[in-house]
Amino acid sequence: MTESGTTQPIKKLESERAKLLAELAHLRREAIMEVDGDVAEGDPKWAERDIAQSLVDIHERKLQEIEQALEEARKGHYGICERCGRPIEPERLEILPETTFCIECKHALEHHRPN
Repeated sequence: MTESGTTQPIKKLESERAKLLAELAHLRREAIMEVDGDVAEGDPKWAERDIAQSLVDIHERKLQEIEQALEEARKGHYGICERCGRPIEPERLEILPETTFCIECKHALEHHRPN
């Protein structure tokens, strides 16, 4: 992918990274909030804390994907499939800028097919 072709997705990644970091800070506070000892297990406060922790886990995985894509960009490999080495389709990168796999390789990985 050309230098100019990577600028927009990388800016999008950096923006998404900043949003995720802010949201993670908020969710982590929610996830570690103290729930009174006399609160019943089915109380909504427990459910809210569990939901916050689940969202933390999801956001951390997404942040890891973004960090990996940004690292690939720093190395000059952004937009290249880490499995087959071919360029990732620009449309795919526009929709999912953190991806490091072309659509064919992602599909193969999801279906556990070797190269």
